[in-house]
Amino acid sequence: MTGASGFIGRAVVAELVHNDHEVTGLARSDESAAVVRKLGAAVHRGDLDDLDSIRGAVENVDAVVHLANKHDWSNPAENDRAARAVVQTISEALVGSDRPFVLASATALAGQPEMGRPATENDQSRAVGPASLRGGEENLALDHVDRGVRAIPVRFATSVHGAGDPNFIAMVSRAARRRGSVPYVGDGTNRWPAVHRSDAARLLRLGLENAPAGSILHAVAEESIAFLEIAEALAARLGVRAESVTAEQIADEMPFVGRFMAADIPASSAITRERLGWAPTGPTLLQDIAAGHYDQP
Repeated sequence: MTGASGFIGRAVVAELVHNDHEVTGLARSDESAAVVRKLGAAVHRGDLDDLDSIRGAVENVDAVVHLANKHDWSNPAENDRAARAVVQTISEALVGSDRPFVLASATALAGQPEMGRPATENDQSRAVGPASLRGGEENLALDHVDRGVRAIPVRFATSVHGAGDPNFIAMVSRAARRRGSVPYVGDGTNRWPAVHRSDAARLLRLGLENAPAGSILHAVAEESIAFLEIAEALAARLGVRAESVTAEQIADEMPFVGRFMAADIPASSAITRERLGWAPTGPTLLQDIAAGHYDQP
């Protein structure tokens, strides 16, 4: 498993270990290795650039869970190249084995504003080819299904939330402290999907155990939360105001998350729920905000 010491990865390791799976987590540092061991997993030292090490690890396991990404937004081209190289390496190592290959993807890559509806598991990811976001890794993995790889992309909601979340909502919260207001774009009616990380971890395990090759799963508990609701919940918690801004303004001010703040990217998980019997039970995003999980500086 790659990304085992990350925010989502820690929940996934705990879920797998609790359900009697033996897990080996890739770790590039002593700190990450200690986290993985504390969760009850073994450690394989290496990183995403060490493809030989990854290939060797894959040859000795019954399944692969790939959650890691460099997240180097200062060099997106290199980030995309590395993401594709890892998925290519894992896929080739699994050819002809029918072993599960569960990999992280994003519902946002399937959603398109012109659709006028939530993205579904039947919508193809728009990221195709080496020059696309994340190197088109979802479609690359699916290309190996006919070669005996049980590829199972799990598209995570835009917000995978919970205590310790360092991602989009935490970034908006930090920006709010800096600027004295929580920004939203236009009238804030654009929608984001969300899922609690415990529900996402359980879905990933169910997919690993039961999903057929080529299944696309949506880790989505709430399919469409207006961003204005998110902004107002953060503003109430932080004691500041919610403020409308332009898409251009926030993209300049917050170069990474600002690009997504105006996106209208709702997503459904109806097919996933029916296929695997998955029913989210964790707190909602607004409940996690109200609980103070995004108060930290």
